[in-house]
Amino acid sequence: MQVQHMLQNKGNAPVETVPPDCTVARAAEILSARRIGALVVSTDGKHVLGILSERDVVRELGRRGPACLSDRVDQLMTAKIISCSRDQTARAVLEVMTEKRFRHMPVMEGDEMIGLVSIGDAVKARLEELAMENEALEGMIKGF
Repeated sequence: MQVQHMLQNKGNAPVETVPPDCTVARAAEILSARRIGALVVSTDGKHVLGILSERDVVRELGRRGPACLSDRVDQLMTAKIISCSRDQTARAVLEVMTEKRFRHMPVMEGDEMIGLVSIGDAVKARLEELAMENEALEGMIKGF
């Protein structure tokens, strides 16, 4: 399954973004309220400056304590972003996420973000692919 199909399956929900000057405390509130694992840091919702994940927040809380909550997200975010395109496969996305140890990947068209996929989206897509392959193989074995 391609990334474009993963985005279609997610529906038209916009990618949650925060500006770089947002506080970590506010970002944590948004993560909690929306029940999501990451926020894209962007000034316009299209150009990705970085990603702030739950892991980034927890790591800094563990290192410095609650003082980090008043920091700006651009001080904690992951700035070196690895992205994908809509024509890549779920398998390729999973391989990169696993190898690089992250769970969210912006989908880019040129220099603009058109969506965000999570490792959960990619796993779901792969499971659907495997189920279809399994059904096809069963059909071949049974002579359908």
